[in-house]
Amino acid sequence: MTTRTWTALTVTVLLALAVLAALNVAGQDRTGQRAQEEGGEPGRFDYYTLVLSWSPSYCAGLATPAADPQCRRNAGKPYAFVLHGLWPQYERGYPLSCAKGPDAWVPQAVIEGMRDLMPNPKLVIHEYRRHGTCSGLDPAHYFGLARKLAESIKVPPRFLDPGAGQLMNKADVIAQFLSANPTLTRDMIAVSCAGPGSRLRDVRFCFTREGAPRRCGANEDPQRLCRSASLHVPPLRPAPP
Repeated sequence: MTTRTWTALTVTVLLALAVLAALNVAGQDRTGQRAQEEGGEPGRFDYYTLVLSWSPSYCAGLATPAADPQCRRNAGKPYAFVLHGLWPQYERGYPLSCAKGPDAWVPQAVIEGMRDLMPNPKLVIHEYRRHGTCSGLDPAHYFGLARKLAESIKVPPRFLDPGAGQLMNKADVIAQFLSANPTLTRDMIAVSCAGPGSRLRDVRFCFTREGAPRRCGANEDPQRLCRSASLHVPPLRPAPP
């Protein structure tokens, strides 16, 4: 191999290493963690995101909604907002599935105790395995915190009216929650949409590790979560028992 060939090969390798190093730095947050880290270290994160899912949108996307407990009646009424999860987050990115096996097991008593906020028991199990294991808390304390934070958010009356569907814009959704929760500020809330007509998927609220409201991070970028300015809010419909 000639000297010129060796030189070209060396330059190519060095350039490739430089690109990989740049990508690695770009994918880290201020704690040095990767932007999305499968199997992160339990308890090592920056803040929480509480996710309240708009149940009618979820059910509208199912082929057989009656088969899902979330799409049935709750004390004779269809579900409105339900707790989807409480997600440990980095300032940029998030950890996932930080424990396996027995450490990710959720006791049946904990599952049943969350059914009023999370109607589908499979969701309770999934959320702890995927997100709760990264909190550093056992299932009882993790879901206890999730309940406390979810119950601290007052749902605006507009979303409890079982009438026809609504067209709203993202700013209006946030304004409704700010009016009902005057201790929050606009940068603490994010709105997500998906599906036909940009259905309202969920509303997200950011909290410190200790459970105090705080501004959201890069994960709650409003344009990434919902590019549409207007949202379709499917109505609460009578559901089969």
